[in-house]
Amino acid sequence: MTADIFSPVRLGDLTLANRIVMAPMTRDRAGPDDEPTGHMVEYYRQRAAAGLIVTEGTQPCPAGKGYWRTPGIHSPVQIAGWRKVANAVHERGGQIVMQLMHVGRASVRANKAADAPTIAPSAIASPDPIPGPDGIPVPTETPRALETHEIATVIAEYATAARNAREAGIDGVELHCASGYLPMQFLSSNSNQRSDAYGGTAENRVRFVAEVLTAMAEAIGPGRVGLRICPGVTLNGMNDADPAETYATLLRAIDGMGLAYCHLIHIPNEGFDALDLVRANWSGPVIENCGLTLDKAQGLIGDGKADAAAFGYAFIANPDLVERFRNGTPLAKADRTTFYTGHGDDARGYTDYPPAS
Repeated sequence: MTADIFSPVRLGDLTLANRIVMAPMTRDRAGPDDEPTGHMVEYYRQRAAAGLIVTEGTQPCPAGKGYWRTPGIHSPVQIAGWRKVANAVHERGGQIVMQLMHVGRASVRANKAADAPTIAPSAIASPDPIPGPDGIPVPTETPRALETHEIATVIAEYATAARNAREAGIDGVELHCASGYLPMQFLSSNSNQRSDAYGGTAENRVRFVAEVLTAMAEAIGPGRVGLRICPGVTLNGMNDADPAETYATLLRAIDGMGLAYCHLIHIPNEGFDALDLVRANWSGPVIENCGLTLDKAQGLIGDGKADAAAFGYAFIANPDLVERFRNGTPLAKADRTTFYTGHGDDARGYTDYPPAS
């Protein structure tokens, strides 16, 4: 019997009512202390019919912030704000995990606290500009390379963030290992020029990610920890010499940990297919993501190639996306000009999309 996208599924310790996942999407709507606002509570509440919500990227520590008005999970006010989000989602029967996003070198000084350092595996600046508080892209600064003894502190910050998420009532966490952020900076051969145990060979370059996942699994249980990858992506200056080798090595290194899922952003790559690579090296559940239609997602799930499917932009303009899919209702289109307003009290293009009548 083949699975259906509307059928329940278990991902580690997470039991989903359906296999439609809301993908993580930065919206720049946090409050002045990087705390979830009332509008954020409503935004996630409206979309709680998803089998699983993955929150927007959330910084585990002040150094992890790179964009304006992204939320954190390292202070009491942030934990309290996320508790309201979790309660709102649970009241509607939903499940929610928090994507932990440490941007590393992909940051702009004006977007974060003055005393928050910009760190990376190597002192190599990202070539891609990043919008500042006014939305105008500006060059990133050259990061400070982490000393070997400092890496344990960064790993501990991730573990603490995972515990904070659970304290807030969030059901689990997802490690953001894509988009050229800190974990991917360790993975990629061009951004990681280290000569210690965290650099050089693929086995060494995957060590940081494996140790972060181990620490988070020990903190909250492996069945509540997932990861997101995008082999071959070049965003924020990534240019790995052999992404197939890197990600096969990573997946083999973590496959026995009992993690909840691998969330794949599936982009075309010359010489290999990323979903085939994941399936060949990872025995756990897979969430497929990237430009999916309902029919394509149904096909992947029905064929057993994916256990769930993630949708991003479609959830912005369609808070009732699951019901629209179920009923064959046409989808509304999102207004890109309101994706990132940078104002925590701004409902435009955020909580004002109506459900289908």
